[in-house]
Amino acid sequence: MRSFTLALSVSPMTVRKGKRLGISIQEHMAIDVCPGPIRPIRQISAYFPRLSPTSSFSEPLSPNQVAVPTALSPSSAGQGGGATGGGGSSSLLSPLLPGAAGGGGSLSAMSSMDTSIEIDSCDSDDNTSLGTLEFDLLYERATSSLHCIVLRAKGLKPMDFNGLADPYVKLHLLPGACKANKLKTKTVRNTLNPVWNETLTYCGITEEDMYRKTLRVSVCDEDKLTHNEFIGESRVALRRVKPDQTKHFNICLEHPPPLPSPTAMSTALRGISCYLREWETEQQRSLEERGRLLLCLQYFPPASDGNVKVEAKERARGGLCVGVKRCAHLAAMDVNGYSDPYVKTYLKPDVQKKSKHKTAVIKKTLNPEFNEEFFYEITFSELATKTLEVTVWDYDLGKSNDFIGGVSLGCHSQGETLQHWIDCLKNKGKKVERWHTLTNELPGSTLQE
Repeated sequence: MRSFTLALSVSPMTVRKGKRLGISIQEHMAIDVCPGPIRPIRQISAYFPRLSPTSSFSEPLSPNQVAVPTALSPSSAGQGGGATGGGGSSSLLSPLLPGAAGGGGSLSAMSSMDTSIEIDSCDSDDNTSLGTLEFDLLYERATSSLHCIVLRAKGLKPMDFNGLADPYVKLHLLPGACKANKLKTKTVRNTLNPVWNETLTYCGITEEDMYRKTLRVSVCDEDKLTHNEFIGESRVALRRVKPDQTKHFNICLEHPPPLPSPTAMSTALRGISCYLREWETEQQRSLEERGRLLLCLQYFPPASDGNVKVEAKERARGGLCVGVKRCAHLAAMDVNGYSDPYVKTYLKPDVQKKSKHKTAVIKKTLNPEFNEEFFYEITFSELATKTLEVTVWDYDLGKSNDFIGGVSLGCHSQGETLQHWIDCLKNKGKKVERWHTLTNELPGSTLQE
């Protein structure tokens, strides 16, 4: 960068009537080009660095920008070379540019104060309390149920023109499909201190879910004419809740956590952030939860093997009894916000295609109860090589049915599904009942409608 000094000519001129002005532009303006090294323009933030938790993600400043001791020393003020009458103590806090006349490169203390206020200023919503929410959490291990008792809220942020709000509470389990596991309280009209005293229950919550999932509790304002407005939220890690013990929470509502912006990170962290975001999106897409399924497995050994009582004659040869009990928090597949679910079971590999069983269709519900049992006549050695595939479908009249989710149980399964299968094979003649998470994809399986 080169600095230019422009000086206007003030020499006396006489202009006669009828003659054009014969003065060239060089006589009016003298161009003084001062060659020198190119230096970056110093900013006021260089003299007042802001140390924040996110400062490590910002771009590093050059040595010319961070020159606080040089700018604050009187000797450095005189090195400007072109400052006249402004290089004293009155301009100690201002950067001096070469060739600046009359203190043109200085900023007053008031202007620097205004700049700092503008940087630190934020929206009024960030400084306004959103209110507090009081609720209890109880996890019952015997029933695999998570109870959230929503008690009350205090000092909520006004959302309507009358200075009040119509609040209600929503619950989501993260990670997971939000529509499948959303629970909602009733709406309390025209108040900033609502009292609900309402219990919302999640069924089929395993101990693994309690360890890895987070409960999102959000408060919203209901509007009949427009879309509902978000007030605030809070997130609770379920690992903080001990089984069969009620834990009380009285928390302040917060804004939702902002997504990490790649523009605010360095080059290396920007690439890592984009990679992690794509990986997380792919993982959620491939393992999307579609609800819960309660299965009961029982293997009947042959009648001659031990003193096991056989309840039915057709089960005398031994086999596997699959009990489809119920589903909970299924994904809504119809436009009315519900589904018409039914369950199908397969024992694969199925060469003869005779292992298909299907329950009845339960209309317009996301929490159906089936209580149906299916029996597969099979030996114990053959069962060890089989895989039980259970799928849940949404019945549609006049078109193809929609796949909701499924689960596979066998020796090649993982986690709780594998443990359920092993417990069934070990405990012959005993019923083993477990909850399973339905996913939108079954690895190594071709879905059959």
